[in-house]
Amino acid sequence: MLKLNNAPGKKFSRQMTSAHCLLLFTVLALFVAGCQTTQATRTSLPFFPTYTNTPSMVTSATLPATPTSTLPTQTPTTPTIAPLATAAISANPMLFVYPTDEPVPIASWRPPLYPTPWAPTLFDHFYFASPIDANEVNIPVFDYRYGGVFFEDIVHTGIDLPAPRGTPIKAAGAGTVIWAGYGVYKGGYDRTDPYGLAVTIQHDFGYHNQPLFTIYGHMSEINVVEGQHVETGDLLGLVGETGAVTGPHLHFEVRMGENNFFATRNPELWLVPPIGWGIIAGRITDTIGQPIYDQQIIITDPQNENNWFAWSYGKTTVNSDSYYQENLVIGDIPAGSYVLRATFGGMYFNTPIEVIAGMVSYFTFRGYQGFSIGAPPAPGADFTPVPVEKPIP
Repeated sequence: MLKLNNAPGKKFSRQMTSAHCLLLFTVLALFVAGCQTTQATRTSLPFFPTYTNTPSMVTSATLPATPTSTLPTQTPTTPTIAPLATAAISANPMLFVYPTDEPVPIASWRPPLYPTPWAPTLFDHFYFASPIDANEVNIPVFDYRYGGVFFEDIVHTGIDLPAPRGTPIKAAGAGTVIWAGYGVYKGGYDRTDPYGLAVTIQHDFGYHNQPLFTIYGHMSEINVVEGQHVETGDLLGLVGETGAVTGPHLHFEVRMGENNFFATRNPELWLVPPIGWGIIAGRITDTIGQPIYDQQIIITDPQNENNWFAWSYGKTTVNSDSYYQENLVIGDIPAGSYVLRATFGGMYFNTPIEVIAGMVSYFTFRGYQGFSIGAPPAPGADFTPVPVEKPIP
């Protein structure tokens, strides 16, 4: 994440009362009217549009004053990102920030995880356990996910797991510690490294015959040394706020093939989900099939009136999965029925989607053609993952 020169603005929680939403929405409108931001404006959607994939024009004249479904009305809330300081970003594109005023999620714990490795299909690879115990608040910060755009082409290469300072950090999988200390970003000792105190593990297994690495950043204390072999769940150190941050959290990355900043993959497709929960992944393009960057998708739970917000990946630094070719992932969603919503070209689209326990539910969005639900076609038989027996020197 990027660090702002000014204090971070308060975030919106996923659940807010109508009165709070109206007040915050009014304040936001006044702020936008009085300030010019360097971040592209993110568009809000009606909280409960009609549940069809038929587009409707998004204009003040055509939007319904009340939802056309029978579900309760709630004012929409859309997280915003404050204007960024270009000088600070130019000096260092790897400045992370964790906003300490993020409200605690509704549930302060999750169910236990499925066993690792968890591979419900030939193309899934949930090989890693959560580096923060399930009895901690360890749901990724919703608007600092993998691929999030924070200033032009500066893109987040991992996920941030909120946790109090001193929370134990565990190894996500078995492997050898190949870095422990300052300097992960540049690959040499650097006290000013934006990752702060960090650990890198090269794992005993790989994918597609390529090695896998995990990165654990911003630690306050490291309890392992380079060359040490660790097992899943072994203590690596403690959560802290070293490096370029504004509050304690764990920055977690998955890298494949090479151990460098440009070889990351979305950790939410590699971390085993909690039992009874699933993942939504999707590919978002325009009508001719070109990827759309920083496109908002909202996932709505009609039963509990909850929203999950996500944005498609930025166009640099991050990488899609070889099978899913996704540019958006939202993990840790309880199994059940949801509604996907998006705007495109002045029109809004929505469609039902079912989240299946322990599985990836996949969608595509193709401009004016709207949503389509269904997994990508299976590649050839040579796609089957080949494990790496030993860490590569």
